[in-house]
Amino acid sequence: MPLYEYQCDKCAHRFEVIQKFSDAPIEVCPKCGGPVKKLLSSPAIQFKGTGWYITDYARKSDKATTPSSSETKTESKPETKTETKTESKADKQSG
Repeated sequence: MPLYEYQCDKCAHRFEVIQKFSDAPIEVCPKCGGPVKKLLSSPAIQFKGTGWYITDYARKSDKATTPSSSETKTESKPETKTETKTESKADKQSG
């Protein structure tokens, strides 16, 4: 059953009532007896069950479900080479 929110025009009292769809809307404030209006509010959604799985939905073609080659490429860091200068034996003897 849905939950409806009402507000009194006279005392600004807000209250919520669980009503059937077939029930008549409330017209009198329970606090002061003034006229009330039904407020619009966002519905509360509660998902029940074991969960949502990809197998719950119809499959598209294999072409649409496989990632494209541009999506599978990973960016790698460029290799940095450290150059070390070593003197050869011939350079040591001549210098």
